[in-house]
Amino acid sequence: MRIGITYDLRKDYLVAGFGEEETAEFDSEETIAAIDRALQDLGYRTDRIGNIKSLTRRLAAGDSWDLVFNIAEGLRGFGREAQVPALLEAHEIPYTFSDPLVLSLTLHKGMAKRVVRDLTVPTPDFFLVENESDLAFIDLPFPLFAKPVAEGTGKGVDSASKITNGRDLLSVCSLLLSRYKQPVLVETFLPGREVTVGILGTGKDAAVIGAMEVVLLENAES
Repeated sequence: MRIGITYDLRKDYLVAGFGEEETAEFDSEETIAAIDRALQDLGYRTDRIGNIKSLTRRLAAGDSWDLVFNIAEGLRGFGREAQVPALLEAHEIPYTFSDPLVLSLTLHKGMAKRVVRDLTVPTPDFFLVENESDLAFIDLPFPLFAKPVAEGTGKGVDSASKITNGRDLLSVCSLLLSRYKQPVLVETFLPGREVTVGILGTGKDAAVIGAMEVVLLENAES
C-alpha cells in the first residue's frame, strides 16, 4: 500500500515570510520524519506530499495514493482544516482522521458549542463577539474567558484571557478582533484541570487510547 502524507511544514512558511504566530500550528521536519518512519516500519510505502498547494499540483499531474495520512492544518478561513480532505474526496482518495464537515465545525468553537449544547452535552454559557458593539449585549457573570473563535495551539490566549470586569472585556476583545480578524468567543470561566484525550475509532467502536494533563509550569511565560 502506498500512503501519501499531507502536512504544513512550518519551515516552508517561515521562509515564505509568514510570522511565528501564523505558523504556530504547523509541523516540524522532525514530526514529519517520525510519522514517515512509523508508517514505513508498519510496512507501507510512503510519499511526502506536503501542503494543499503541493497536493493540488500532484493531483493535476495524475498522481494518486491508496490512502493519505492527513495532518494538514491549512492557512486561511474557517474551513482551512477541511480543504485537504475535501480535495481528496473529490478525487475519491481515502484519508485518515475527520471529514470536511467535522473539521469545519470543530474549528469554529461557537458553532461546535451550539451543536454539543443541542445534544445536551454540558458546555459553559457563551457569547460570540463579532464587533465591539456586541459587547453591550453580553449577559454573563464574571469571570469570563475570551479567545479567537477559530484558532488552536493557544493562539490568542494568555494571562489576560481570564476577565473580571467590563473594562478588560472591552480591551481584550478589541485586541483579538483586530489581531485575528475573526469573532471572539466569550464564555463563563471554567476552573479546573485541563486534560487532552486521544480517541481512536468512531461511534460504538471509539476507544480512549491515552490522556494527558496540561499543566502550566511555575514561572512559565504566558
